[in-house]
Amino acid sequence: MNYSPPVHQPVMLDEVVQWLRPRAGAILVDGTLGGGGHTRALAEYVGESGRVVALDRDPAAVEAAQAALAGLPVDAVHASYADLPEVLATLAIEAVDGVLLDLGVSSDQLSDPERGFSFSADGPLDLRFDPTQGKPAWRLLERMSDEHLAELIYRYGEERYSRRIAKAIVQRRRTEPIRTAAELAELVRRCVPKPRTWHAIDPATRTFQALRIAVNDELKWLEVGLRRLPDCLKPQGRLAAISFHSLEDRRVKEAFRSDPRLQPLTKRPLRPSEEEVAANPRSRSAKLRVAERL
Repeated sequence: MNYSPPVHQPVMLDEVVQWLRPRAGAILVDGTLGGGGHTRALAEYVGESGRVVALDRDPAAVEAAQAALAGLPVDAVHASYADLPEVLATLAIEAVDGVLLDLGVSSDQLSDPERGFSFSADGPLDLRFDPTQGKPAWRLLERMSDEHLAELIYRYGEERYSRRIAKAIVQRRRTEPIRTAAELAELVRRCVPKPRTWHAIDPATRTFQALRIAVNDELKWLEVGLRRLPDCLKPQGRLAAISFHSLEDRRVKEAFRSDPRLQPLTKRPLRPSEEEVAANPRSRSAKLRVAERL
């Protein structure tokens, strides 16, 4: 498998360091390795006497990290963060000092035209984090009825024009199926009114989000992970989660508030600074919540 040097900019890195409190000798987990920016920073803080276990469902991210983070105290593992208890058992680690989840798509995934995450990609509309598991998104568009597509796009994308988009997809596939991200993005833009402001999100954003969530079962695995991760923490160990849309943030918020094992430390989600948003516009929707193991 080929890989390119990571281009991902870690979101809210200063805030992550402040709240996870990495220190020499600590054992930390980056449950969403991605481009490895958070992992690198945490590994530099824990030093040779510490350890960072970094997980990702994307085998390309794991392979790239193994090369880019060579020499640092990092164990890069191809696995979901929901499987952290089993991963730690394999590594003979009983509990950890902190866990980070960055639930966004990495810039490396967006920049790979073969993955379909970018709206302008001419490659196949795949959208899977792990290309070896499940079915690509274009297959989903081939077989679902307009009613089910509309429900999916509305539920996971919170897209008010979901019915219009679903009907257009079904009508289009009668003569020419949608196979690339660029084709889907163009169709969606024709269905959604143009934004009034230049800095508004691309009209295709919500539809792509919905398909990505469905293809990867993201919300299911987030719920499973939020139930399982607290038992992996030492007392006073911290769980930090960066979400990028309300569907994720609501689940994190509810889990932190209702789980008797956890004490929320952030009454409201932390947001990136104006300087960070200016430097990295993809961070603009990020929300960070932190809880501590009782």
